[in-house]
Amino acid sequence: MKKFAIGADIGGSHISCAVIDLEKKTILKETYSTQKVDNQASADDILKNWTIALGTSLMNIDTEQLAGIGFAMPGPFDYEIGVALFERVAKYESLYGINVAHRIADILALDEGVGIRFMNDASAFATGEAWVGKASNVDRTVCLTLGTGFGSAFVDKGVVVVERDDVPEFGCVWHLPFKDGIADDSFSTRWFIKRYFDLSNHQTAGVKEIADRIDIDVHAKEVFKEYGQNMGEFLAPWLLKFGTQALVMGGNVTGAYNLFGPYLEDALKKQHVNIQIHISDHMEDAAILGSARMFDPTFWERIKPMLAKM
Repeated sequence: MKKFAIGADIGGSHISCAVIDLEKKTILKETYSTQKVDNQASADDILKNWTIALGTSLMNIDTEQLAGIGFAMPGPFDYEIGVALFERVAKYESLYGINVAHRIADILALDEGVGIRFMNDASAFATGEAWVGKASNVDRTVCLTLGTGFGSAFVDKGVVVVERDDVPEFGCVWHLPFKDGIADDSFSTRWFIKRYFDLSNHQTAGVKEIADRIDIDVHAKEVFKEYGQNMGEFLAPWLLKFGTQALVMGGNVTGAYNLFGPYLEDALKKQHVNIQIHISDHMEDAAILGSARMFDPTFWERIKPMLAKM
Protein backbone atom coordinates (compact mmCIF):
# COMPACT_ATOMS: atom_id res chain seq x y z
CA MET A 1 0.00 0.00 0.00
CA LYS A 2 1.29 3.46 -0.88
CA LYS A 3 1.83 5.56 2.19
CA PHE A 4 0.10 8.84 1.35
CA ALA A 5 -3.23 10.15 0.09
CA ILE A 6 -4.56 13.67 -0.23
CA GLY A 7 -7.88 14.46 1.39
CA ALA A 8 -9.80 17.46 0.07
CA ASP A 9 -12.88 19.05 1.63
CA ILE A 10 -15.00 21.07 -0.79
CA GLY A 11 -16.89 23.80 1.03
CA GLY A 12 -19.37 26.28 -0.34
CA SER A 13 -16.71 28.96 -0.81
CA HIS A 14 -13.34 27.24 -0.39
CA ILE A 15 -11.30 24.06 -0.67
CA SER A 16 -9.10 22.73 2.13
CA CYS A 17 -6.75 19.83 1.55
CA ALA A 18 -3.76 18.04 3.04
CA VAL A 19 -1.66 14.94 2.69
CA ILE A 20 -2.63 12.09 5.02
CA ASP A 21 -0.22 9.43 6.25
CA LEU A 22 -2.48 6.39 5.88
CA GLU A 23 -0.40 4.24 8.21
CA LYS A 24 -0.21 6.78 11.03
CA LYS A 25 -3.74 8.17 10.38
CA THR A 26 -2.41 11.71 10.64
CA ILE A 27 -2.44 14.93 8.64
CA LEU A 28 0.97 16.18 7.52
CA LYS A 29 0.49 19.75 8.74
CA GLU A 30 3.11 21.21 6.41
CA THR A 31 1.01 20.07 3.44
CA TYR A 32 -2.19 21.81 4.55
CA SER A 33 -3.56 24.15 1.92
CA THR A 34 -6.72 26.20 1.55
CA GLN A 35 -8.01 28.31 -1.32
CA LYS A 36 -11.03 30.58 -1.67
CA VAL A 37 -13.41 29.59 -4.46
CA ASP A 38 -16.22 31.56 -6.10
CA ASN A 39 -18.97 28.95 -6.41
CA GLN A 40 -20.67 31.07 -9.10
CA ALA A 41 -17.58 31.16 -11.33
CA SER A 42 -16.98 29.27 -14.55
CA ALA A 43 -16.07 25.60 -14.42
CA ASP A 44 -12.51 26.43 -15.49
CA ASP A 45 -12.07 28.95 -12.68
CA ILE A 46 -13.47 26.61 -10.03
CA LEU A 47 -11.26 23.73 -11.14
CA LYS A 48 -8.26 26.07 -11.36
CA ASN A 49 -8.66 27.11 -7.72
CA TRP A 50 -9.18 23.54 -6.57
CA THR A 51 -6.01 22.43 -8.33
CA ILE A 52 -3.99 25.36 -6.95
CA ALA A 53 -4.72 24.08 -3.45
CA LEU A 54 -4.09 20.45 -4.41
CA GLY A 55 -0.86 21.37 -6.17
CA THR A 56 0.39 23.15 -3.06
CA SER A 57 -0.15 19.99 -1.01
CA LEU A 58 1.51 17.84 -3.68
CA MET A 59 4.67 19.97 -3.62
CA ASN A 60 5.51 18.75 -0.14
CA ILE A 61 5.67 14.98 -0.71
CA ASP A 62 7.26 12.31 -2.86
CA THR A 63 4.47 11.73 -5.39
CA GLU A 64 5.70 8.19 -5.98
CA GLN A 65 4.23 7.42 -2.56
CA LEU A 66 0.86 9.01 -3.42
CA ALA A 67 -2.04 6.58 -3.74
CA GLY A 68 -4.54 9.20 -4.79
CA ILE A 69 -6.77 12.17 -4.00
CA GLY A 70 -10.04 11.75 -2.12
CA PHE A 71 -12.72 14.43 -2.21
CA ALA A 72 -15.34 15.17 0.43
CA MET A 73 -17.89 16.58 -1.99
CA PRO A 74 -21.35 18.07 -1.41
CA GLY A 75 -24.21 16.77 -3.49
CA PRO A 76 -25.81 16.28 -5.83
CA PHE A 77 -22.87 14.40 -7.31
CA ASP A 78 -22.22 11.03 -8.94
CA TYR A 79 -19.74 9.75 -6.37
CA GLU A 80 -19.12 6.50 -8.20
CA ILE A 81 -18.10 8.02 -11.53
CA GLY A 82 -16.96 11.49 -10.48
CA VAL A 83 -19.46 13.60 -12.41
CA ALA A 84 -20.90 16.82 -10.96
CA LEU A 85 -24.70 17.03 -10.86
CA PHE A 86 -25.04 20.46 -9.25
CA GLU A 87 -28.32 21.90 -10.47
CA ARG A 88 -30.71 24.35 -8.77
CA VAL A 89 -28.50 24.39 -5.68
CA ALA A 90 -26.99 27.89 -6.16
CA LYS A 91 -23.39 26.66 -6.07
CA TYR A 92 -20.94 25.09 -8.51
CA GLU A 93 -23.65 24.80 -11.16
CA SER A 94 -21.16 25.52 -13.95
CA LEU A 95 -19.65 22.08 -13.25
CA TYR A 96 -22.88 20.28 -14.14
CA GLY A 97 -22.17 17.21 -16.27
CA ILE A 98 -18.39 17.55 -16.03
CA ASN A 99 -16.27 14.55 -15.06
CA VAL A 100 -14.36 16.23 -12.26
CA ALA A 101 -12.01 13.27 -11.82
CA HIS A 102 -10.80 13.46 -15.42
CA ARG A 103 -10.39 17.23 -15.37
CA ILE A 104 -8.45 17.26 -12.09
CA ALA A 105 -6.14 14.49 -13.33
CA ASP A 106 -5.48 16.37 -16.56
CA ILE A 107 -4.79 19.74 -14.94
CA LEU A 108 -2.43 18.25 -12.34
CA ALA A 109 -0.86 15.89 -14.92
CA LEU A 110 -1.18 13.01 -12.47
CA ASP A 111 0.43 9.68 -13.16
CA GLU A 112 -2.01 7.04 -14.38
CA GLY A 113 -1.70 5.08 -11.16
CA VAL A 114 -2.86 7.99 -8.97
CA GLY A 115 -6.56 7.55 -8.26
CA ILE A 116 -9.24 10.19 -7.71
CA ARG A 117 -12.22 9.21 -5.58
CA PHE A 118 -15.27 10.98 -4.18
CA MET A 119 -17.48 10.67 -1.13
CA ASN A 120 -20.41 12.71 0.16
CA ASP A 121 -19.05 15.41 2.46
CA ALA A 122 -21.14 14.41 5.50
CA SER A 123 -20.16 10.77 4.97
CA ALA A 124 -16.50 11.79 4.76
CA PHE A 125 -16.80 13.70 8.04
CA ALA A 126 -18.38 10.64 9.67
CA THR A 127 -15.69 8.36 8.21
CA GLY A 128 -12.96 10.54 9.66
CA GLU A 129 -14.60 10.63 13.08
CA ALA A 130 -15.04 6.86 13.07
CA TRP A 131 -11.42 6.38 12.02
CA VAL A 132 -9.55 8.70 14.37
CA GLY A 133 -12.09 10.85 16.21
CA LYS A 134 -14.72 10.77 18.91
CA ALA A 135 -16.54 7.83 17.28
CA SER A 136 -13.50 5.57 17.03
CA ASN A 137 -14.22 3.71 20.28
CA VAL A 138 -17.78 2.58 19.47
CA ASP A 139 -19.41 0.62 16.65
CA ARG A 140 -22.59 2.57 15.92
CA THR A 141 -22.45 6.33 15.58
CA VAL A 142 -24.60 9.05 14.08
CA CYS A 143 -22.62 12.08 12.87
CA LEU A 144 -24.12 15.49 12.13
CA THR A 145 -22.70 18.56 10.41
CA LEU A 146 -24.62 21.64 11.49
CA GLY A 147 -24.22 24.70 9.29
CA THR A 148 -25.73 26.07 6.09
CA GLY A 149 -27.18 22.58 5.65
CA PHE A 150 -28.05 19.66 7.93
CA GLY A 151 -25.55 16.93 7.06
CA SER A 152 -25.78 13.47 8.57
CA ALA A 153 -24.47 9.94 8.33
CA PHE A 154 -24.93 6.63 10.13
CA VAL A 155 -21.74 4.65 10.80
CA ASP A 156 -21.45 0.96 11.70
CA LYS A 157 -17.98 -0.42 12.43
CA GLY A 158 -16.28 2.44 10.63
CA VAL A 159 -18.34 2.37 7.43
CA VAL A 160 -21.28 4.62 6.57
CA VAL A 161 -24.59 2.79 6.16
CA VAL A 162 -26.54 4.07 3.16
CA GLU A 163 -29.16 1.39 2.64
CA ARG A 164 -30.50 -0.74 5.50
CA ASP A 165 -33.71 -1.21 7.44
CA ASP A 166 -32.43 0.70 10.48
CA VAL A 167 -31.45 3.89 8.61
CA PRO A 168 -33.50 6.37 6.55
CA GLU A 169 -33.50 6.35 2.76
CA PHE A 170 -30.06 7.39 1.43
CA GLY A 171 -28.58 6.93 4.92
CA CYS A 172 -29.20 10.55 5.95
CA VAL A 173 -31.96 12.62 7.50
CA TRP A 174 -31.96 16.08 5.91
CA HIS A 175 -34.83 15.22 3.54
CA LEU A 176 -37.15 13.63 6.11
CA PRO A 177 -40.45 15.37 6.98
CA PHE A 178 -40.42 17.51 10.11
CA LYS A 179 -42.88 20.18 11.29
CA ASP A 180 -44.17 22.01 8.19
CA GLY A 181 -41.26 21.08 5.94
CA ILE A 182 -38.18 18.87 6.00
CA ALA A 183 -35.45 18.49 8.60
CA ASP A 184 -33.04 20.70 6.67
CA ASP A 185 -35.48 23.58 7.12
CA SER A 186 -35.40 23.22 10.91
CA PHE A 187 -31.74 22.48 11.65
CA SER A 188 -29.70 24.65 9.28
CA THR A 189 -28.53 28.22 9.89
CA ARG A 190 -31.39 29.71 7.90
CA TRP A 191 -33.82 28.38 10.54
CA PHE A 192 -32.07 30.42 13.24
CA ILE A 193 -32.25 33.58 11.15
CA LYS A 194 -35.91 33.09 10.26
CA ARG A 195 -37.06 32.03 13.72
CA TYR A 196 -35.24 34.85 15.47
CA PHE A 197 -36.77 37.36 13.05
CA ASP A 198 -40.24 35.88 13.64
CA LEU A 199 -39.85 36.35 17.39
CA SER A 200 -37.97 39.65 17.55
CA ASN A 201 -38.57 41.39 14.20
CA HIS A 202 -34.79 41.84 14.09
CA GLN A 203 -32.76 40.70 11.08
CA THR A 204 -29.44 38.97 11.81
CA ALA A 205 -26.59 37.64 9.69
CA GLY A 206 -26.22 34.27 11.37
CA VAL A 207 -26.07 32.06 14.44
CA LYS A 208 -23.15 33.82 16.10
CA GLU A 209 -24.93 37.17 16.10
CA ILE A 210 -27.95 35.58 17.78
CA ALA A 211 -25.72 33.79 20.29
CA ASP A 212 -24.02 37.09 21.17
CA ARG A 213 -27.45 38.48 22.19
CA ILE A 214 -28.26 35.60 24.54
CA ASP A 215 -27.76 37.65 27.74
CA ILE A 216 -29.75 40.67 26.60
CA ASP A 217 -32.57 39.21 24.54
CA VAL A 218 -35.07 36.61 25.70
CA HIS A 219 -35.88 35.81 22.07
CA ALA A 220 -32.31 34.64 21.44
CA LYS A 221 -32.55 32.23 24.36
CA GLU A 222 -35.89 30.94 23.09
CA VAL A 223 -34.46 30.23 19.63
CA PHE A 224 -31.68 28.01 21.00
CA LYS A 225 -34.11 26.30 23.36
CA GLU A 226 -36.46 25.44 20.48
CA TYR A 227 -33.56 24.28 18.31
CA GLY A 228 -32.33 21.82 20.92
CA GLN A 229 -35.79 20.54 21.80
CA ASN A 230 -36.75 20.10 18.16
CA MET A 231 -33.54 18.26 17.37
CA GLY A 232 -34.05 15.85 20.24
CA GLU A 233 -37.63 15.20 19.17
CA PHE A 234 -36.58 14.59 15.58
CA LEU A 235 -33.48 12.46 16.18
CA ALA A 236 -34.67 10.22 19.01
CA PRO A 237 -36.60 7.63 16.93
CA TRP A 238 -33.68 7.16 14.52
CA LEU A 239 -31.06 7.02 17.26
CA LEU A 240 -33.07 4.27 18.94
CA LYS A 241 -33.76 2.38 15.73
CA PHE A 242 -30.08 2.37 14.74
CA GLY A 243 -28.91 1.31 18.19
CA THR A 244 -26.75 4.42 18.34
CA GLN A 245 -23.94 4.49 20.89
CA ALA A 246 -22.59 7.97 20.18
CA LEU A 247 -23.70 11.19 18.50
CA VAL A 248 -20.88 13.33 17.07
CA MET A 249 -21.44 16.87 15.82
CA GLY A 250 -19.40 19.19 13.66
CA GLY A 251 -20.04 22.40 11.77
CA ASN A 252 -20.21 26.06 12.75
CA VAL A 253 -23.43 25.78 14.76
CA THR A 254 -21.69 23.52 17.30
CA GLY A 255 -19.88 26.63 18.54
CA ALA A 256 -23.17 27.42 20.30
CA TYR A 257 -23.66 23.91 21.71
CA ASN A 258 -23.65 25.24 25.27
CA LEU A 259 -26.78 27.23 24.34
CA PHE A 260 -28.84 24.44 22.73
CA GLY A 261 -27.12 21.26 23.93
CA PRO A 262 -28.79 21.02 27.36
CA TYR A 263 -32.23 21.17 25.71
CA LEU A 264 -31.21 18.52 23.18
CA GLU A 265 -29.90 16.23 25.90
CA ASP A 266 -33.03 16.69 28.00
CA ALA A 267 -35.30 15.96 25.02
CA LEU A 268 -33.36 12.78 24.23
CA LYS A 269 -33.50 11.54 27.82
CA LYS A 270 -37.26 12.07 27.89
CA GLN A 271 -37.46 9.66 24.94
CA HIS A 272 -35.16 7.15 26.68
CA VAL A 273 -32.12 7.86 24.51
CA ASN A 274 -28.99 7.59 26.64
CA ILE A 275 -25.90 7.96 24.45
CA GLN A 276 -22.55 9.71 24.36
CA ILE A 277 -22.72 13.17 22.74
CA HIS A 278 -19.49 14.69 21.45
CA ILE A 279 -18.40 17.82 19.61
CA SER A 280 -15.78 16.97 17.01
CA ASP A 281 -12.17 17.84 17.79
CA HIS A 282 -11.28 17.60 14.10
CA MET A 283 -14.17 19.52 12.48
CA GLU A 284 -13.27 20.11 8.79
CA ASP A 285 -10.16 17.97 9.18
CA ALA A 286 -12.39 14.95 9.84
CA ALA A 287 -13.71 15.21 6.27
CA ILE A 288 -10.15 15.54 4.94
CA LEU A 289 -9.11 12.42 6.86
CA GLY A 290 -12.25 10.52 5.88
CA SER A 291 -11.93 11.26 2.18
CA ALA A 292 -8.28 10.20 2.17
CA ARG A 293 -9.21 6.92 3.84
CA MET A 294 -10.76 5.78 0.55
CA PHE A 295 -7.18 4.83 -0.39
CA ASP A 296 -6.90 2.32 2.43
CA PRO A 297 -7.51 -0.84 0.32
CA THR A 298 -9.45 -2.71 3.02
CA PHE A 299 -11.71 0.26 3.70
CA TRP A 300 -12.18 0.91 -0.02
CA GLU A 301 -13.60 -2.56 -0.59
CA ARG A 302 -16.20 -1.88 2.10
CA ILE A 303 -17.18 1.65 1.07
CA LYS A 304 -17.06 1.31 -2.71
CA PRO A 305 -20.50 -0.39 -3.01
CA MET A 306 -22.05 2.50 -1.05
CA LEU A 307 -20.95 5.31 -3.36
CA ALA A 308 -23.63 4.85 -6.01
CA LYS A 309 -26.31 5.14 -3.30
CA MET A 310 -25.09 8.39 -1.69
